[in-house]
Amino acid sequence: MALRSSDASSLVIDTLGDLARERNAAVVCFYFDFAAQKGQSPVSVLGSLLKQVVFGLEEIPPKIAKAFRDGKNTTGGRRLGLGEIVEMLQDISSPRPTFICIDAVDECMSEYRVELLDSLKQLLRKSPSIRIFLAGRSQILDEVEKYLSGRVMVVSIVPTKDDIVRFLQGKLGKDSTPDAMDKNLEADIIKNIPESVSAM
Repeated sequence: MALRSSDASSLVIDTLGDLARERNAAVVCFYFDFAAQKGQSPVSVLGSLLKQVVFGLEEIPPKIAKAFRDGKNTTGGRRLGLGEIVEMLQDISSPRPTFICIDAVDECMSEYRVELLDSLKQLLRKSPSIRIFLAGRSQILDEVEKYLSGRVMVVSIVPTKDDIVRFLQGKLGKDSTPDAMDKNLEADIIKNIPESVSAM
C-alpha cells in the first residue's frame, strides 16, 4: 500500500503496464472519486476490474460468457453479485500474473471499504498470481492491515519541500492564462504553499 500520491500511483501503473506487455500479465485499475462515492460500491469496483481483465483476453471464458448471458436473459437484467465477481476474477487471474491497482482507497465510503477489503483478501487467498497495489492516505492503514494482514508492504510517500516547489513551478509554467498572474503572486504561491503543506 502506498500512502497517497497520485503521481506515484500513476508512475506505478505506467511501469506495471510496460512490464505487463513484456510478460503476458494483466494490469487493471480503479480510481475512487470523492464526488461519486455512493456509486462506487464493491460490486461496481470489482465489476469494473473484471471487465478490464476480460477485455484483455483473446477469448472470453465460457463460464463468464454464460453468467453474463444468464443475467441478461433474466427479467429486467440481473447484475452479478459480489461473490460471483470475486470467483470470476480468481478463475481468470489464475493462469497469468494479474496486478490490481486501486487508487484513493481512502475515498471509498467506510461501509463499502470493509466489503472491498474483504473481497481483496479472498482474491489474494485463492489466487497466488494476483498482486494488489493500493494507494491512499495513512488514516486507513490500520484498516487495510486488519484485512490484508501478512500480505501488505507499506511504502510511505512524503513529498519534500523541493518536490512541492518543483511541482508548483511545473504547473505554473503550463498556465493557460498567464496574464492572470504576475511575478509577485507566483512568488507568493511558490513560498507559501510548500510551507503550509510542510506544517500539516
